Amino acid sequence: MNDSGFVSHCLELLSPLGGTSSRRMFGGHALYIDGLCTALVIQDTLYLKVDDTHRAVFERAGCTPFTYAGKTADVRVTSYYTAPEEAMESPAEMLPWARRGLAAAVAARAKTPPAKKKAAAAKAPAKKAPAKKVAARKAAKP
Repeated sequence: MNDSGFVSHCLELLSPLGGTSSRRMFGGHALYIDGLCTALVIQDTLYLKVDDTHRAVFERAGCTPFTYAGKTADVRVTSYYTAPEEAMESPAEMLPWARRGLAAAVAARAKTPPAKKKAAAAKAPAKKAPAKKVAARKAAKP
């Protein structure tokens, strides 16, 4: 299956949980359910978001984490695990696994502080000196 065909298939598998979309990312695709990054597709492999709550369930099913080589040749393990092979056959089979992935994405978002506050603070104009001090400085100059 070609890259875009596999991504479309994965979006169809995740669709019972809400509106799905994808975005190219890091040589693969990020898959979203209602705006939450719930899965990745890298080299025609679907990886679902996992947290500590469900990690053991994925491991018992023989799922493996997505890993990549870091800058110093160390192996980095992510919070995304392969979907079970049997779940790749139909949305009904994928549903319990996709629910776990969505739950992990919701939990991760809850842990992350809102970015808007930081962005708003960075955009705030610099405070100006009070007019009295500026006037006093001008008067002190010869």
